[in-house]
Amino acid sequence: MAQCARILLIDDHPAVRQGLALLLTQERHQVCGEAGNRSEMLVQLATSRADMALLDLHLGDESGLDLIGDLRQQGVPVLVYSMFEDAHTIRRVFAEGAQGYVCKREVSDALLNGVREVLEGRSHVSPVAAQSLLISEQKPDDESALSEREQQIIDLLGQGCSNLEIAEKLAIGIRTVESYCARAIEKLGLKGMRELRRHAIQNPRQSGRQGK
Repeated sequence: MAQCARILLIDDHPAVRQGLALLLTQERHQVCGEAGNRSEMLVQLATSRADMALLDLHLGDESGLDLIGDLRQQGVPVLVYSMFEDAHTIRRVFAEGAQGYVCKREVSDALLNGVREVLEGRSHVSPVAAQSLLISEQKPDDESALSEREQQIIDLLGQGCSNLEIAEKLAIGIRTVESYCARAIEKLGLKGMRELRRHAIQNPRQSGRQGK
């Protein structure tokens, strides 16, 4: 049984990492490093010997999908811990080589079960992620379609608006804007915010209609 494992935390929110560290240490695991982006992760990989990595997909302007390959090259199994629950993203994560997927709105036991399964060498799909995959198999594959709000935000990006300006225009929080942008990046298969802005500028007709 996997116990006292060394786990590398990769999430761009220090408070989230702090909460995860507390949860994992209570289960006798050791947090051997923390990172908020790819460059920090590479430093941690060079100085620590992680048994697995717990990886978020939204890392500011970066996508956690791009880090899975780096971790695989170092022989570090990856458990993705993300707010994204769409089947399209979940499938991409496994296609990149991750061993497990857990959604952030699930209870802590779901995460700990995922950690245990991955450390024991098994693939893991959490209950919410499994339900998303099941539903997608029962209906036409439209998971990659942008939502109306995502289209609206991309349209504003194409007009040169900053995230703060978009938040003010739509009367939503800036973190909410960032979350919508991250979802659009994953659905469109882009590398980050720079590519999303370029896509919005170069494809104004494809960016969707203006929202109400």
